[in-house]
Amino acid sequence: MLGAPDPGPDSELRTLQVPPELHGQRLDRCLVSLVGEFSRSYLQQLVEAGSVTLSGAVLTKNSAKLRAGEVLTIELRPTAQSQAFAPEAMALDVVFEDAYLLVVNKPAGLVVHPAPGNWSGTLLNGLLARDASAVTLPRAGIVHRLDKDTSGLMVVAKTRGAMDGLVQRIAARDVSRQYVALGHRGWRGEPERLVDAAIGRDVRNRLRMAVVDLSQNSGKPSQTLLKLLQNQESFCWVQANLHTGRTHQIRVHMAHLGHPLVADALYGGAPALGLARQALHAQRLAFEHPVTLEPLAFEVPLPADLRAAAQAAGFMV
Repeated sequence: MLGAPDPGPDSELRTLQVPPELHGQRLDRCLVSLVGEFSRSYLQQLVEAGSVTLSGAVLTKNSAKLRAGEVLTIELRPTAQSQAFAPEAMALDVVFEDAYLLVVNKPAGLVVHPAPGNWSGTLLNGLLARDASAVTLPRAGIVHRLDKDTSGLMVVAKTRGAMDGLVQRIAARDVSRQYVALGHRGWRGEPERLVDAAIGRDVRNRLRMAVVDLSQNSGKPSQTLLKLLQNQESFCWVQANLHTGRTHQIRVHMAHLGHPLVADALYGGAPALGLARQALHAQRLAFEHPVTLEPLAFEVPLPADLRAAAQAAGFMV
């Protein structure tokens, strides 16, 4: 690939000559020495994006060895990762707010934290735009997450003291998180069941989590209390209380019992009842305020899509 980078309005072109002391060094190590105000990871991203040239030829391998006297051109510009923590104004459904925390009702489809494939438009970006001081907090005050296509309640800290207190309460299992879920197949067995099954990465599909045997695979103990609310021949309407907070926990445990969530393709659920996203909603959240120690409890109604799906299945919601 040939040609010098075409700088955009937010770019800066720099020309660098490799000094004798960097002869034979890797490209990324040379760049760290020559453009010291930027992190190595950021400079590596620029190399991989084709923003570095040597005598007009684009270099895309950070491991390329350089020789003394060679002249590099680098285009310093924003990358997806470097822009991930930028403020982005968005409408947030705030259920409660005081000087220390806020509780939001997250819609399905909103990613909580920037990650590959979703570097912008996340809840974190919205929190930074809503309150400039959020930039001083790890993850802008986010202390727990909901999957992109799970709707419902989340608590977010506004101060470091509140954040530490919330993290401690979550670790001590003193935060009550109650969900409702729509599963495939009619429920069988006891109407209330504590699922005590460890969860780890699925060894056959790294995008999934799975119930694992801790004597053979890595994972973490996981407990979900499931309570049948209503039942039909083809679907079950279930309440789920988290005792632990593992990735995809309710989705994995429901699939493990033979009741994958409606429209949860990752865990065996099929689109049905007009629902195109996993049928899971964080309906109730209760905890002790980390600063005032006041008991707080919040509940939000079902979003329209999940309500319509549950009613189409024959449930009274």
